[in-house]
Amino acid sequence: MGIFWTKNDIKDLTGKVAVVTGGNSGIGFQTSLALAEKGATVVLAVRNLNKGNDAVDRIKAVVPQANVNAIKLDLNDLKSVRAFASEFKNNYKSLSLLINNAGIMLPPYRSTEDGFESQFGVNYLGHFALTGLLLETLKKTPNSRVVSLGSLAAHKAKPEFSNIKGSKKYKPLKFYSQSKLACMFFAKELQYRLRSHHIACKSIACHPGISKTSLLSRNTKLTNKLTRYSVRLVGQSAEMGALPILYAATESSIRGGEYIGPDGRRGGKGYPTELDILDNLFVDHVANNLWTLSEKLTGVTYRF
Repeated sequence: MGIFWTKNDIKDLTGKVAVVTGGNSGIGFQTSLALAEKGATVVLAVRNLNKGNDAVDRIKAVVPQANVNAIKLDLNDLKSVRAFASEFKNNYKSLSLLINNAGIMLPPYRSTEDGFESQFGVNYLGHFALTGLLLETLKKTPNSRVVSLGSLAAHKAKPEFSNIKGSKKYKPLKFYSQSKLACMFFAKELQYRLRSHHIACKSIACHPGISKTSLLSRNTKLTNKLTRYSVRLVGQSAEMGALPILYAATESSIRGGEYIGPDGRRGGKGYPTELDILDNLFVDHVANNLWTLSEKLTGVTYRF
């Protein structure tokens, strides 16, 4: 890898189909724009179709020839996840890149439509279900990849994946950290399972550092203000925050199973590089138990 890898290092993506959850704003939008600039067909998987279609127009304003579309996906509701997967498979016959980017951060306590604590449900379980429902398409697409987003907040967390409903002793930051740690464990466990079944699809985890995003758009005004202040002090733009995602999704040297993040001090900002923190955090039997639990909770069984 070069010292300063940027989106200019992405090779031509013509003919490749990409799904970006939360592709209408923040690092999701910057990821979608960069992929479209390189010729990929991009599907913005969005909770709000009006905002999704606005994002499509913004991308086409920059890349007039872009093949980009928005499809509704509400990760808060597993019925919506199934509906998205069905609509996608009806309209697209391949899937080269699945970018599990969308998320929420530090909301007041609430449950998803299926009764899970909202951060664990949206950030992790919704993406677990989505990936499983799209697995067959990923398997039949040469050199496909799944990119799952972790977070700096998870780097000091210990896995505690038992209190899924979160109704007792709810602490927003703790549950956010657990949801992102689950995403990271999922990415590595998925790679193990793909490899053991001799499937060429690769699974990679990454984190964007401290970046300007819309994660906190549904939180308290004070929390939003404090977070925006911290981003200005130690963070980076959404365009820079998208680089680890784009590197994980497109860099030819990726083997599968890596964890990619900014190379700056404490990981808050910088250019993408491979990190060893996930290898240190990962526990085989915990990841396996989480997988079994996730299939049970979502009703989505992975068929390798």
